[in-house]
Amino acid sequence: MKSFRTEIENPIVEKDIIELERKIRQFKEGNADEEKFRSLRLARGVYGQRQQGVQMVRIKLPYGKVTSNQLLRIADVADEYSTGRLHITTRQDIQIHYVDLERTPELWAQLERDEVTLREACGNTVRNVTASETAGIDPDEPFDVSPYAQAVFEYFLRNPIGQEMGRKFKVSFSGTDSDTGLSYMHDLGFIAKIVDGIRGFKVMLGGGLGSQPRHADELYNFLAADKIIPLMEGVIRVFDRYGERKSRAKARMKFLLKDIGLDGFKALLKAEQKAIPMRSYPIDFESYPKPLVANFQVRDVEIKDKKAFERWKSTNIIPQKQEGFVAIGIKVLLGDFYTDKARKLAQLVQEYASSEIRLSLRQNILIPFVREDVLPFFYQELLKLGFAEAGYNKALDITACPGTDTCNLGIASSTGIAEELEGVIAREYPQYVHNPDVVIKISGCMNACGQHNMAHIGFQGMSIRTKDKLVAPALQVLLGGGNHGNGKGTFADKVVKIPSKRGPEALRLILNDFEANGNGKKFEEYYVERGERYFYDFLKHLSNIDNLTQDDFIDWGNTEKYKKEIGIGECAGVIVDLVATLFFESQEKIERAEEAIEEAKWAASIYYSYQSMVNSAKALLTAEKTKTNTHASIIKDFNRLFVENGKIIFEGGFENLVLQLNGNLPSESFAKSYLEDAKLVLAKLEGHRKLELAHV
Repeated sequence: MKSFRTEIENPIVEKDIIELERKIRQFKEGNADEEKFRSLRLARGVYGQRQQGVQMVRIKLPYGKVTSNQLLRIADVADEYSTGRLHITTRQDIQIHYVDLERTPELWAQLERDEVTLREACGNTVRNVTASETAGIDPDEPFDVSPYAQAVFEYFLRNPIGQEMGRKFKVSFSGTDSDTGLSYMHDLGFIAKIVDGIRGFKVMLGGGLGSQPRHADELYNFLAADKIIPLMEGVIRVFDRYGERKSRAKARMKFLLKDIGLDGFKALLKAEQKAIPMRSYPIDFESYPKPLVANFQVRDVEIKDKKAFERWKSTNIIPQKQEGFVAIGIKVLLGDFYTDKARKLAQLVQEYASSEIRLSLRQNILIPFVREDVLPFFYQELLKLGFAEAGYNKALDITACPGTDTCNLGIASSTGIAEELEGVIAREYPQYVHNPDVVIKISGCMNACGQHNMAHIGFQGMSIRTKDKLVAPALQVLLGGGNHGNGKGTFADKVVKIPSKRGPEALRLILNDFEANGNGKKFEEYYVERGERYFYDFLKHLSNIDNLTQDDFIDWGNTEKYKKEIGIGECAGVIVDLVATLFFESQEKIERAEEAIEEAKWAASIYYSYQSMVNSAKALLTAEKTKTNTHASIIKDFNRLFVENGKIIFEGGFENLVLQLNGNLPSESFAKSYLEDAKLVLAKLEGHRKLELAHV
């Protein structure tokens, strides 16, 4: 593998990219632990794919905002390094697939030329900050949340407190009380409010989806805008220290909240306040870039199919608070589109809108700042691209994750069944093209990347085993989820599990009953009125597996017999000394702490020193085969097993030494003294390890 160098002007970004290249080389040569390499790779947006030897690369696009130049750059990169297919995720990212691992550093360098990053798009980090796609244009919003989402993105990008948590951390911003950012299912959710003329947010904490969905708690009914970043820093610090690390199934914020309760969490949050570098972090929303709408002559166009045009306008045009403008919603089937269309779309919005698009949580595209008088021209141009299908954010607009197409964790095809269900609705229930009150979502496994368990009608990929031990693809049918607004929501009930090929029939039965018995109600009201047992009874016959046909053993979009398997795609394992690797990483943390001091970043230096000490303690505990579930348990167990019995001497105890960061302001003097403590810890613990090995 050739050494790679980048011409990126930002030295911090350049160093990041070069480090990725160096770690890839070390891993390929067998000199890096697989788990540690995976952690670093994921934190740089490079994710092992189901297909062996290739990677999925996730491009991080804060709150789904993409400029024309950025979209053109992404298209160039997708053509050069991938297959030319762009996939919009339910977190407003773009993913590209089938990328060679060794080419990811140069791919990243190309993206950074237009300020597009991969950093922390995956891994145990602060993931992409999401927001309402109508932020800045919504007539009902008290203010535009975009500057605040941007500020959170910038503050926590590469911030040491959020680099190596037990699991990922997700944040959302909602522009109105309709809560289109879905705050109730996020680790931290912010809903815009104005109280007594002050901008701020309702704050929701500890929500999540997955196999055990949890509704977020209300942390604050109102928090002034200048307090949200200090709050989030405190929340992450608590999660980093007390969150589970050993068991991935229990390592999310929602489980920590479940274990200690909201009051317990608040107590830990209070204990962190002294270590947080600022009490207030004002966000300069007035300097946020204002949209510049292109100046052009209106083109006269003749619409041949006026009925189709009017139908499109009735479902895909979103009002704007800016007079004379509307936004256009583009329904993107399964979130997939190709670079040829991306380029033409980028040029279109550059010449006739504001050079910006927004990606939505439902895997669609929104074009803001389109002049009302140019709609016929826009429609005609979008029609040429195949982007003028009616039904934006309506029942016909189904959300689905990639499932078994590319994902390692996929159990059954989500894209195949989604295409089939959209076809059923389009052919048999055309009235639903106008219906915004039936939301259908599909995930290929329990992890809920397709958000199936917050949908009105959800499907989760599973498998079933017959009496003869044959395995067939299956779907868990979920009903009754929904977003009620202002931080309130309901998670769907698991009603029945059926063979995948019976998914269309299940949808028909549900919609037919809704048509007959809904009586004008919204779907979620209708579901509550009928009850879970009612739906189980009339869907139960679809769960019978005694009468499966050969077709039932072939998943949607496939021609071969189904096999339940977790796809391979992560790089081959290597054998290294994990304890030595942990010590090596402790030294790297110390070096970063020193660099932060040189840059006068006292709080960052302190946290790197803290991480070094915990990492060093983890190394010796690992050698003793002691569980290392949380940072808090590592500190306590090391103190008990090595310090209290006199094996290693630390005056005042190891726990008191490490947790100095909670008792001191993040000053220059403390940062420097704490760094010396970290160096001392590493030296003592490495020395102890060498003596142990010498006597083996």
